[in-house]
Amino acid sequence: MEKPVKMKLKKGDKIVVIAGKEKGKQGEISKISPATNKVLVTGLNMVKKATKPNQQTGEGGGLIPKEAPIHASNVMLIDAKTQKPTRKRAE
Repeated sequence: MEKPVKMKLKKGDKIVVIAGKEKGKQGEISKISPATNKVLVTGLNMVKKATKPNQQTGEGGGLIPKEAPIHASNVMLIDAKTQKPTRKRAE
């Protein structure tokens, strides 16, 4: 297993996607995963997950939309002052 990477992105940062099907869209990071070097962005990279009905909880089955993680190299941080994508250097 790979060693977790020190990520420069944090939960709550505003980002823009620079690659993939969501290219050009902006959002806020809701979760980070240093072990896989991926981030979860609110409202972006939505996929449909098939679920079975559960009688114990009373939930019905079907296709449920959920967010999928995006690799950290495919997002750029948005600068708070200029509102433009920027690279974050090591501090």
